[in-house]
Amino acid sequence: MELSRGRLIDHVHLRTQNLPATAAFYRAVMAALEIPITGEDDEHFSVDELWIDVGEPATHVHLAFQARDEAMVQAFYDAALQAGGRDNGAPGVRDYHPGYYAAFVRDPEGNNIEAVHHGPHRRSAEAVVLTWDA
Repeated sequence: MELSRGRLIDHVHLRTQNLPATAAFYRAVMAALEIPITGEDDEHFSVDELWIDVGEPATHVHLAFQARDEAMVQAFYDAALQAGGRDNGAPGVRDYHPGYYAAFVRDPEGNNIEAVHHGPHRRSAEAVVLTWDA
Protein backbone atom coordinates (compact mmCIF):
# COMPACT_ATOMS: atom_id res chain seq x y z
CA MET A 1 0.00 0.00 0.00
CA GLU A 2 1.23 3.48 -0.82
CA LEU A 3 -0.13 6.88 0.25
CA SER A 4 0.88 10.30 -1.00
CA ARG A 5 0.82 13.25 1.38
CA GLY A 6 1.73 16.88 0.98
CA ARG A 7 0.71 17.38 -2.64
CA LEU A 8 -2.94 18.41 -2.46
CA ILE A 9 -3.11 21.23 0.07
CA ASP A 10 -1.24 24.51 -0.41
CA HIS A 11 -2.63 26.16 2.71
CA VAL A 12 -5.58 26.05 5.10
CA HIS A 13 -7.33 29.22 6.26
CA LEU A 14 -9.52 29.06 9.38
CA ARG A 15 -11.73 31.80 10.77
CA THR A 16 -12.26 32.17 14.51
CA GLN A 17 -14.36 34.43 16.68
CA ASN A 18 -11.87 34.16 19.56
CA LEU A 19 -8.29 34.49 18.31
CA PRO A 20 -6.60 34.47 21.75
CA ALA A 21 -8.21 31.15 22.76
CA THR A 22 -7.69 29.59 19.33
CA ALA A 23 -4.05 30.75 19.13
CA ALA A 24 -3.37 29.37 22.63
CA PHE A 25 -4.82 26.01 21.57
CA TYR A 26 -2.71 25.83 18.40
CA ARG A 27 0.44 27.06 20.20
CA ALA A 28 0.08 24.12 22.61
CA VAL A 29 -0.63 21.43 20.01
CA MET A 30 2.12 22.67 17.66
CA ALA A 31 4.60 22.57 20.54
CA ALA A 32 3.57 18.95 21.17
CA LEU A 33 4.06 18.20 17.46
CA GLU A 34 7.39 20.12 17.46
CA ILE A 35 6.24 22.46 14.68
CA PRO A 36 7.38 26.10 14.98
CA ILE A 37 4.95 29.03 14.87
CA THR A 38 5.61 31.13 11.76
CA GLY A 39 3.62 34.27 12.57
CA GLU A 40 1.35 35.80 15.16
CA ASP A 41 -0.09 39.21 15.93
CA ASP A 42 -3.40 40.71 17.11
CA GLU A 43 -5.13 39.80 13.84
CA HIS A 44 -3.73 36.41 12.81
CA PHE A 45 -1.88 33.26 13.80
CA SER A 46 0.07 31.10 11.35
CA VAL A 47 2.09 27.91 11.38
CA ASP A 48 3.46 26.26 8.25
CA GLU A 49 0.50 26.03 5.81
CA LEU A 50 -2.13 26.95 8.45
CA TRP A 51 -3.46 30.55 8.67
CA ILE A 52 -6.02 31.60 11.30
CA ASP A 53 -7.67 34.99 11.61
CA VAL A 54 -10.75 36.60 13.15
CA GLY A 55 -13.90 36.73 11.10
CA GLU A 56 -17.43 35.63 10.41
CA PRO A 57 -18.47 32.97 10.13
CA ALA A 58 -16.15 30.72 12.13
CA THR A 59 -15.11 27.66 10.13
CA HIS A 60 -15.94 24.06 10.97
CA VAL A 61 -13.56 21.62 9.30
CA HIS A 62 -11.48 18.50 9.92
CA LEU A 63 -7.69 18.95 9.95
CA ALA A 64 -5.18 16.15 10.41
CA PHE A 65 -1.58 16.83 11.44
CA GLN A 66 1.21 14.31 10.94
CA ALA A 67 2.90 12.90 14.03
CA ARG A 68 6.31 11.21 14.12
CA ASP A 69 5.13 8.34 16.35
CA GLU A 70 2.40 7.21 18.73
CA ALA A 71 3.99 9.10 21.63
CA MET A 72 3.65 12.33 19.65
CA VAL A 73 -0.04 11.57 19.03
CA GLN A 74 -0.48 11.19 22.80
CA ALA A 75 1.45 14.44 23.45
CA PHE A 76 -0.79 16.25 20.95
CA TYR A 77 -3.93 14.90 22.63
CA ASP A 78 -2.74 15.83 26.13
CA ALA A 79 -1.65 19.33 25.06
CA ALA A 80 -4.92 19.91 23.20
CA LEU A 81 -7.07 18.98 26.20
CA GLN A 82 -4.94 21.11 28.54
CA ALA A 83 -5.27 24.06 26.12
CA GLY A 84 -9.08 24.01 26.04
CA GLY A 85 -9.72 21.34 23.42
CA ARG A 86 -12.53 18.80 23.86
CA ASP A 87 -12.10 15.06 23.39
CA ASN A 88 -13.42 13.72 20.09
CA GLY A 89 -11.59 10.36 20.07
CA ALA A 90 -8.80 9.28 22.42
CA PRO A 91 -5.46 8.08 21.01
CA GLY A 92 -5.68 4.64 19.49
CA VAL A 93 -5.53 2.43 16.42
CA ARG A 94 -8.12 3.17 13.73
CA ASP A 95 -9.09 0.79 10.93
CA TYR A 96 -8.44 3.28 8.10
CA HIS A 97 -5.29 1.36 7.05
CA PRO A 98 -2.75 -0.86 8.85
CA GLY A 99 -0.82 1.09 11.49
CA TYR A 100 -3.13 4.16 11.51
CA TYR A 101 -2.85 5.57 15.06
CA ALA A 102 -4.67 8.82 15.78
CA ALA A 103 -6.35 11.09 18.31
CA PHE A 104 -9.13 13.61 17.70
CA VAL A 105 -10.07 16.80 19.58
CA ARG A 106 -12.38 19.75 19.00
CA ASP A 107 -10.60 23.11 19.02
CA PRO A 108 -12.20 26.18 20.69
CA GLU A 109 -14.29 26.85 17.55
CA GLY A 110 -15.48 23.24 17.20
CA ASN A 111 -13.13 22.15 14.38
CA ASN A 112 -12.24 18.44 14.45
CA ILE A 113 -8.44 18.34 14.83
CA GLU A 114 -6.50 15.10 14.49
CA ALA A 115 -2.92 13.98 14.97
CA VAL A 116 -2.03 10.82 13.05
CA HIS A 117 0.91 8.45 12.84
CA HIS A 118 0.70 6.12 9.86
CA GLY A 119 2.69 3.30 11.45
CA PRO A 120 5.98 2.02 10.08
CA HIS A 121 6.56 3.60 6.68
CA ARG A 122 9.12 5.29 4.44
CA ARG A 123 8.78 8.86 3.21
CA SER A 124 9.85 9.83 -0.28
CA ALA A 125 10.92 13.23 1.14
CA GLU A 126 10.85 15.03 4.49
CA ALA A 127 9.16 18.06 2.94
CA VAL A 128 8.40 19.79 -0.32
CA VAL A 129 10.78 22.73 -0.69
CA LEU A 130 9.92 25.73 -2.86
CA THR A 131 12.62 28.17 -3.99
CA TRP A 132 12.44 31.29 -6.16
CA ASP A 133 15.03 32.71 -8.49
CA ALA A 134 16.00 36.26 -7.62
